[in-house]
Amino acid sequence: MTRPSRHHLTWPQRLIVGAFLLLLLVLIVVLSMRPWRMLPPAWNPWAPLAVEHAMTPVTRNKLRRLKHAPAADCQAILAQVPEDKLHFLPLEDYTPVAGCPLTNVVRLHHTSVAFNAPVTMSCPLAVAWVMYEQQALQPLAQRRLGQPLVSVTHMGAFSCRNIYHRENARRSEHATASALDVAAFELRDGRRITVLVGWEGGRREARFLREAHEAACDYFGTVLGPDYNAPHADHFHFGTRGLRFCR
Repeated sequence: MTRPSRHHLTWPQRLIVGAFLLLLLVLIVVLSMRPWRMLPPAWNPWAPLAVEHAMTPVTRNKLRRLKHAPAADCQAILAQVPEDKLHFLPLEDYTPVAGCPLTNVVRLHHTSVAFNAPVTMSCPLAVAWVMYEQQALQPLAQRRLGQPLVSVTHMGAFSCRNIYHRENARRSEHATASALDVAAFELRDGRRITVLVGWEGGRREARFLREAHEAACDYFGTVLGPDYNAPHADHFHFGTRGLRFCR
């Protein structure tokens, strides 16, 4: 019995080869058109992150990857924000306390809100905060309280310590300035809403705080509040570690 020549394919073989070549041609045409360019930036995995991008699974993944991106890439995102919505200063890497070196950090002076004091935090945390503030926190204040927020009272981002100051615990997110503790919000009409009092306080204020806590879970890897444990009774903890640990 003679074997089929490589130059004389059977009909089934020709059909298989033809289908493969057709598929290859379609793939080449599709790639040449680059259809992903037609995706909205918030859904385009290849589009650079921007603070105005809606929070989608793609955007959330970009935020997570930002922790491992070059500092210049992260700072470029902040640099695109208008000056009236963000005043920040990039900082050189330094070690403020032995054992807790800081890399890729910035100092926020103000965003669309004033802070009780300038705060030094990791650049990825700053991007997450600005996105959360602009996309969720300010609209929520308008919707629930009829006023924009004008200031935020924080308890700092950097603290060279282990979790709960325990000797044998792992390092806190605060040891790398990757978490911000927020204690209070002030509205344009002068109303001040504290986490300590407002969480179980008046109906509108409590709803605002609880929805602000819930909304933060889309932007930060770890979000902790009064329902988590007693140490968080007076503040929200917004950190970049983890994958949507929200308590």
